[in-house]
Amino acid sequence: MVWGKPAIVWWNKMFNYTQVEESKVEYLEIAPASELRNGERLFIEAEGKSIVIFNIADQFFAIADICTHDDGPLGDGDLEGYNIVCPRHGGEFDVRTGKAVQLPVVVDVPAYPVRVVDGMIQVGIPKE
Repeated sequence: MVWGKPAIVWWNKMFNYTQVEESKVEYLEIAPASELRNGERLFIEAEGKSIVIFNIADQFFAIADICTHDDGPLGDGDLEGYNIVCPRHGGEFDVRTGKAVQLPVVVDVPAYPVRVVDGMIQVGIPKE
């Protein structure tokens, strides 16, 4: 079990792209912010990644639309505060950071930076 701890640290650093320098992500224009109302979500494909964007209390968050527990869809789950509940097995992730917060999930899901520029939602995708 000693090998598991470094892997968890690596995953956390790898997937919370909201914490990386802006120069290391490319922002893609997605949609007008006015079209994603409070409490709604938007499913997109960007650079080969399935992503779901949430508007929670007029704040925007983006995570990968795939559960790390079994690769099932995540974005259709219920929101409980800032947590998305996987519709397949009930694992939970914090949409602000991608952090796995409820079993059976133990590996974080990618979280992407979101900003609004000139009324347009932009999602930051890591540069390769």
